[in-house]
Amino acid sequence: QVQLVESGGGLAQAGGSLRLSCAASERTSSSYAMGWFRQAPGKEREFVAGLTWSGGITYYADSVKGRFTISRDNAKNTVYLQMNSLKPEDTAVYYCAARPYKVTLSRHDYEYWGQGTQVTVSS
Repeated sequence: QVQLVESGGGLAQAGGSLRLSCAASERTSSSYAMGWFRQAPGKEREFVAGLTWSGGITYYADSVKGRFTISRDNAKNTVYLQMNSLKPEDTAVYYCAARPYKVTLSRHDYEYWGQGTQVTVSS
């Protein structure tokens, strides 16, 4: 069983930055893909960014391309989401997720989820 714990959410001004962290259980590292999803009130949970843990290949939603960066630290068994140039539209609960091998854009494909961390961006 993979366990994921998010942290780093909070309040930022438009144009500001936040870095989210997702601490994963050790067995996740070698064979899993990691994803960040977000869900705003009244909206569906949507894909934000993802990576393959072993290969380091990254993927981004068009809405965050060029502003967000997903990365990993193998020593800390942690995945990060660096969020720059934040917009009010980025306000949501952000979730870390994991599934075997391959990044996909569908929330339905991910087996393991963290509890979420709130990101609020003010104008």
